[in-house]
Amino acid sequence: MIEPPGIPIVCLTLNPSVDISYDISNLVVDQKIHAHANRHDPGGNGINVARALKHLRVPAHSVCIVGGEIGDFLQRLIAHELDHPHCIRIEGETRVNVTLLQREPRAQYEVSGTGPQVTELALQAVIDEVLNLAGGGIAVLTGSLPPGVPPDMYASLIRALRAQAARCVLDAQAEALIHGIEERPFLIKPNLYELEQLVGRALPNLDDIVTEARALQARGIEYVCVSLGAEGALLVDAQASYLAKSPPVDVVSTVGAGDSMVAGLVAALSRGEPPAEALRLAVACGSGTASRPGTALFGYQQVQALLAGIDIQRIKHTSPPPENSP
Repeated sequence: MIEPPGIPIVCLTLNPSVDISYDISNLVVDQKIHAHANRHDPGGNGINVARALKHLRVPAHSVCIVGGEIGDFLQRLIAHELDHPHCIRIEGETRVNVTLLQREPRAQYEVSGTGPQVTELALQAVIDEVLNLAGGGIAVLTGSLPPGVPPDMYASLIRALRAQAARCVLDAQAEALIHGIEERPFLIKPNLYELEQLVGRALPNLDDIVTEARALQARGIEYVCVSLGAEGALLVDAQASYLAKSPPVDVVSTVGAGDSMVAGLVAALSRGEPPAEALRLAVACGSGTASRPGTALFGYQQVQALLAGIDIQRIKHTSPPPENSP
């Protein structure tokens, strides 16, 4: 059984959503189609991480911004799926995201809505809440930035959290990731595409991925995890690189799989588990979620069953990291 950690964990969602997923036969241009099934889930990367932590029986605080009637609906949804939600209300309407799961030919389509404008006053309220709840624990900063939030927001928050001895997990894209890396978060988790965009080149094989991940880690980031989709994931620290292959599952939807991986890493590392075991749990969580429909997440017993089938390859570092980091 996974025991709750002894340190506070807080997950931030600046741009939450209500996620609607439809199971359809196929899209037909200019024609109405009927779904075989649909579901509504609370969305936003930080909320997904907190949902996944709850599935792992690890309590966490979740700070998010909500607005309008969609925000009211979101609050009702998260009341059942999060342990400790903290919602800051603003003007405007919380966004709606849509996922279409097409059966034939098999495909997944995702449309993300635009979040409401966030004022400086509301943003400061969010920052104060995160700093207060995180203390010297772990803060998970993940997801897109809504209108009104500067691209260096995560970087500024990492700096403030580090000043109070908190560890930061960053899972972001584009400018938010570039700025955040400069403040040396505890862990980052780009996927392969995001890593390629960050370093400005294609990474066609494992050696290339390890090289760039090591270069990032050497910049003062304790752990760099690169999710590789169906191929599993790579975790790099100062001593070694760890590679985990994904267990065989029937992939239904990849929505939330990356967030589930973050939750697995946070759950394990918050308990002081070694990196290999943190990666094993992360890949089990991500694979479990990929086997679920729409935006549903893994189940606790499912993850326990998947753990035994995940092998970890350890690649010891015998040379200094390269200096060609971005």
